[in-house]
Amino acid sequence: MARVNTGTVELEYDTFGNPAHRPLLLVMGLGAQMIAWDEGFCEALAEQGHYVIRFDNRDCGLSTKFDAAGTPDMQSLVASLAAGETPAIPYTLDDMADDAVALLDHLNLPSAHICGASMGGMIVQTVALRHPERVRSLTSIYSSTGDRSLPQATPEAMAALTSPVPPDLEGFLERSLYVSKTIGSPGFPFDEAQQRTKATRSFERGLCPEGTSRQMVAIIAHGDRTPGLRALTIPTLVIHGTADPLIPLPCGEATAAAIPGAELLVIEGMGHDLPRDAWPQMVSAISGLTARVG
Repeated sequence: MARVNTGTVELEYDTFGNPAHRPLLLVMGLGAQMIAWDEGFCEALAEQGHYVIRFDNRDCGLSTKFDAAGTPDMQSLVASLAAGETPAIPYTLDDMADDAVALLDHLNLPSAHICGASMGGMIVQTVALRHPERVRSLTSIYSSTGDRSLPQATPEAMAALTSPVPPDLEGFLERSLYVSKTIGSPGFPFDEAQQRTKATRSFERGLCPEGTSRQMVAIIAHGDRTPGLRALTIPTLVIHGTADPLIPLPCGEATAAAIPGAELLVIEGMGHDLPRDAWPQMVSAISGLTARVG
């Protein structure tokens, strides 16, 4: 793994495959470290002719934390937005999108294929809006446009996502299993041993629950990207599961409908995770898009 100082933040990242192949930047979701992009998934993409790059978003994993900003006041944020005010927040999705572009700069990549999951999908959409010349293709996985009229998370999924993060390993593992079982894919096998291993790695790399709250504020404050998405001319793939309780399928359908010419891949039984048995279908779809674009 490597580290880059963008001048604003330090980002931890690593790569898979041949640097001469098609560059593919992977952006992970809320509070999730880059290792949530499983090595096997990254290697499968590399085998299809990609130079795969994954990284820890700001306020997550081994990248810069914004601890001095403290824990945001969600009620004040919502009240400010409802009043039509611009709330003061530590950073926005625009800043997180610019982090991704700064990483491409560091790697001397004038452009890349970009793929994001959940909040990561929101970030790559924002990269496409702010820096379209840097984007060869866009893949948005179980994400949304930011339109608040779209269906919201189920109460059970939201309760799991916002449940307290225990400071001890065993407590953290149990919470991770609870969250994974609640928002995961009912149509695919659940591998408890694999989930425990991934959660242990996340715990050992470093947790930052307050950072997750700050990322959540960045999502809430960003607003509806639909008008901007309608003007995109970037080849786009939207992947979503039929059983996602956190960001329901209509959110993915709305994303595909907003972006002209976007392809929608709906995976039966997939929730808000990347089940191993769905990798071949996802890798094939992503690789097909990037190969067509070049």
